[in-house]
Amino acid sequence: MLSRVAESVYWMSRQIERAENIARFLEVTLHLILDQPENLVDPWDPLVRVTGDEQWFKEKYGAPNQENVVHFLAFDDEYPHSMLTCLRAARENARGVREKLSSEAFEQINEFYHFVRDASRNESLDRNSKFFDDIRQHALLWSGVLGSTMAQDTTWHFANVGRMLERSDKTSRILDVKYFNLLLSVDHVGTAIDELQWSALLLAISGFEAYRRDHHDIDVENVVDFFLFNRTFPRSVHHCIASAGWSLSEIDQCSRTRQASPASEKMDALQHRLATAKVDDVLASGMHEFVDDLQRELNDIGNSLAEDYFQSSHK
Repeated sequence: MLSRVAESVYWMSRQIERAENIARFLEVTLHLILDQPENLVDPWDPLVRVTGDEQWFKEKYGAPNQENVVHFLAFDDEYPHSMLTCLRAARENARGVREKLSSEAFEQINEFYHFVRDASRNESLDRNSKFFDDIRQHALLWSGVLGSTMAQDTTWHFANVGRMLERSDKTSRILDVKYFNLLLSVDHVGTAIDELQWSALLLAISGFEAYRRDHHDIDVENVVDFFLFNRTFPRSVHHCIASAGWSLSEIDQCSRTRQASPASEKMDALQHRLATAKVDDVLASGMHEFVDDLQRELNDIGNSLAEDYFQSSHK
């Protein structure tokens, strides 16, 4: 496979996953506003923090509120990680490798992009939780189409690596923001308010029912363990890294050298660290520090992928 094609497929998949995660965060935040006591917690500032672009937001929008955060994350043409710009870029990447995609997969990307573009132009549209649920459904349909209409060849594996790296990144970010920023006071830890917020985060990754099947109560240690180390839930960090690692190993097998690439070796090292880590140790030493280290490792893997397989470091 040409490096240009591999890079386009990787970023196409990663950009669609990013748009889906933004819709999930906005949908759950809008639900949280309805459920929590009035004026107890500002849910919009943490959503800006999860992007890592607080300074960019502050310079353009000032103080975060529902209207400007929703516009920033969903429709801002100037922000390179909004849903609209991500889907536009994904569509352009897909156009460049259309011969590698099934017709159904390309049509679904095109439909997804036009749905969000048309919504960005409709100022009278009620951008409530139902709207963002519709966006999430478009993303789930894309995932189903990709899995049902494409052979699991090298193209599919590059798409899977992009999707899984992006998913693990966003799962860790939303967990870190809740743990570090969302509660106003430690007095709220263990209260109904705390439980409501942890439940909202589980809903953000569609993991509430899966968590409840294993645990009767919302417990911080169990929730953190579910987010980071669960081996079977498809949006946990460990599961995402294991899936991405499998795809990278398949890509390595198809390469000329058939040797593990540096990116694959780093992925294996991260998977081993996640497999042997204990949630008690993470909480004792600092979850924020653990997630920071994880983010650095994910970025390092992404950089290695660019060096190993792609023509450039960003698409």
